[in-house]
Amino acid sequence: MDYLGIDLSCAIGSLRSGEFPTKDCLLPLISKLLGYFVVAGSMTVKLPQIMKIVDSKSVKGLSVVAFELEVVGYTISLAYCLYKKLPFSAFGELAFLLIQALILVGCIYYFSRPLSVATWVRALLYFALAPTVLAGKIDPLLFEALYASKHLIFLSARIPQIWKNFRNKSTGQLSFLTCFMNFGGALARVFTSYQAKAPLSMFISFFIAIVTNGTIMSQILLYRCKGTEEKQLNDKKVL
Repeated sequence: MDYLGIDLSCAIGSLRSGEFPTKDCLLPLISKLLGYFVVAGSMTVKLPQIMKIVDSKSVKGLSVVAFELEVVGYTISLAYCLYKKLPFSAFGELAFLLIQALILVGCIYYFSRPLSVATWVRALLYFALAPTVLAGKIDPLLFEALYASKHLIFLSARIPQIWKNFRNKSTGQLSFLTCFMNFGGALARVFTSYQAKAPLSMFISFFIAIVTNGTIMSQILLYRCKGTEEKQLNDKKVL
């Protein structure tokens, strides 16, 4: 019995015999189910951030370059997984994350008008090169180099935002829910990637995601709690 690449025969056979499935039978099944759960969750992971920007009509506290680099990183990651022909449950969320990241950058551009010439050049350059990369029509060695560079890209995408939060002592319009879902998804991917025997480079990317998203989540909690305390003190002074 095979549904969406999930082999249920082992688990069902054990249960019918009145036995609990063995580890070798259960772990791959859990990995597949968890993988599809991550893919399903990724469909809305950036929606809280998009809605927060649209509702407030503001991109205060957001690093534009950070979100642009995120789009580049997702593009390279998705292209590499397609090139390696990995199972959809192992990388499917990247497709949804890329689409949402593009919409998010579009929202940031819209509420950051007028845009600089450099911003327009970066956007046009991306849309000129992305189809070729996603189609895998580049030299294999260049592909490996691009994928290796994605760790630096994702790290570079988070550091400007982390630094901006620290400098402003505020996280502006950042969504805690989006950061939390990114953090949880990366944790889940460590387990599913181990079961799928994914290359070490994928584990490195998940480790970076866990550390950087965890840092941003901590900043959101810290600075918003401080902001609430300061507001309460100011209200008491007024009274």
